[in-house]
Amino acid sequence: MSLRDFAAYLGVSDRTVSNWEGGGAGYQPRAESQAVLDTALGRASEDARARFAAAFGVNAAAPPVAGHIGVDSHKFLPVFIGVERARRLRTHMTPGAEGQWLESSSARIAHPEARSCLLHVFACGVAVLHLVQPHEPTSLTELAVWRYRSYAADLPWARDRLRDLLEEDHSGVPHPEYVLSLYWLTSGPWAGGTYDTALRLLSTPSVLVDRGALGGPAPLDGSVEESLLATGFDHPDIVPFGVRGVSTGYAGWSGVAYASHSHERSLSVDQLIACEMSVQALWCFTRQIQQMIEDGQDPSVPDQYGWRFLRAAYSRLTTARAQETAQHVLMREAIMKTSGLADRLRAAQDALRESVG
Repeated sequence: MSLRDFAAYLGVSDRTVSNWEGGGAGYQPRAESQAVLDTALGRASEDARARFAAAFGVNAAAPPVAGHIGVDSHKFLPVFIGVERARRLRTHMTPGAEGQWLESSSARIAHPEARSCLLHVFACGVAVLHLVQPHEPTSLTELAVWRYRSYAADLPWARDRLRDLLEEDHSGVPHPEYVLSLYWLTSGPWAGGTYDTALRLLSTPSVLVDRGALGGPAPLDGSVEESLLATGFDHPDIVPFGVRGVSTGYAGWSGVAYASHSHERSLSVDQLIACEMSVQALWCFTRQIQQMIEDGQDPSVPDQYGWRFLRAAYSRLTTARAQETAQHVLMREAIMKTSGLADRLRAAQDALRESVG
């Protein structure tokens, strides 16, 4: 591109690009300019990113082959409990970081199989149980079957645990229902394009499982996984957000799969968790508003969590921040797209505005 075309592509002035070029190798753009450039690089073609990496001597090769599959499974079990119940629970919990845009508190609770289990309670009335369960499955199919079977046990467990914490009758506590996973891949026996295919399958495990089998979810014939790994697998609902040589990441309809190849430059697991937590809490909140409408009620929430709250949440989750890298932007966009949260936020915002108008 010419200087003028490149400036127009980035959405900056010609003078800004001239300053970058004229400053030479020692010039450091401002943080907001770096974010713009990072985003452009992240959205470039694989060929362009490979040439960029080669120009700077960065190894953009496929991740190394390891001997077995290692995965940290993160499950998120959200449920709407209401603002008053949330307030009561939060009085006995650890407050979140000061200035947190989505106010919440958390506490550790025991789970029979998880390495750790944190209960996050948001002031807007949503509780999210976050379970961390490391696995070394012999195949992706085995992991997929475990996911579906374990969720069948975890959902009633979550409801009973919340009942105990709220000290209420079983019938008074709603069911958790929105279940997504985050798979943090620590090792895998694949290379090249097969590695990418494995991450895609992790983000959409239903293609490896017979969920209608008698006795519960069962594995499909082992040749299905072998065939997909050999020939490749894709789906229009799978959204990539990795950066060549840095990470491989995909968001699908069942959650997110991510592998870090450069720990200094890739996203951290805490950053992925924070994004998923916000998205799922708001998905659950808007689901409650939708349920009220479907039950023939005028949607009603406390004023501080009305349509202005949802408008602010929409802006937070859909607008790039100056301090964000391309990976942050791409991750958030991918998760927002596959979760469908943007449309839900707009619909709930309109419904609440109409109910008070």
